[in-house]
Amino acid sequence: MECRSQDFLRKSRRCASIGHGTAYAIVDDMRVLDSFRSIRASGRERVSTLAGDSIVPFPRQSLTYAITVACPPHEVWPWLAQMGSGGRAGWYSYDRLDNAGRHSADHIHSRWQDVTLGSTFPPLPGIENMRLVDFEREANMVLAWGPQRDLPPTISWAFVLEPRRAGETRLIARARATYGTTAQAVPFWMTWPLVHLGHFLMQRKQLLGIAMRAERVTSPGRQPLGRDAA
Repeated sequence: MECRSQDFLRKSRRCASIGHGTAYAIVDDMRVLDSFRSIRASGRERVSTLAGDSIVPFPRQSLTYAITVACPPHEVWPWLAQMGSGGRAGWYSYDRLDNAGRHSADHIHSRWQDVTLGSTFPPLPGIENMRLVDFEREANMVLAWGPQRDLPPTISWAFVLEPRRAGETRLIARARATYGTTAQAVPFWMTWPLVHLGHFLMQRKQLLGIAMRAERVTSPGRQPLGRDAA
């Protein structure tokens, strides 16, 4: 019995050590990633009023992230204009989750560049209830989603392009959400951690994807990606 207890303790300590090591490795990996390319919004960016804030004026959840892109706003805008699942360019995030496994476009499609108010940006294939509700070309774009078209939107998703010196752009993404009457039965404290984590992972992948694509096209030191003619 004593030998079994000692063996159990040794295995427990080993598992705990592996668990702690894995956790530290994940944290260190995230620190390394952030040291190279952060999507952390500054304090000013998190509290500033951005385009689209009035769409969901009293959000239960608001998340703001940002990335610096090494090219001017007019070179970033086309990648925003063609976003969307299904028959559009994709969301530049985890394609298996939000684009039915179809790889997001690596080049600019001119047929998706002429956006207008009311243009549809499908969040998932076959879902058409996310629409463009406000935009200023090469400056900002605001998408909104609601369970029904005749009701106020419950989610807004803004992309803001702020020009920086040396031809750079600060791309700020802000998501704001409230709940319709059917969702209020779910406790906020239960949904918030999951929503926060899921949104962070998807948003991070998207912002990195947009920056990488825009910079590959404009960087003279790299092979430009293709640009379609129609």
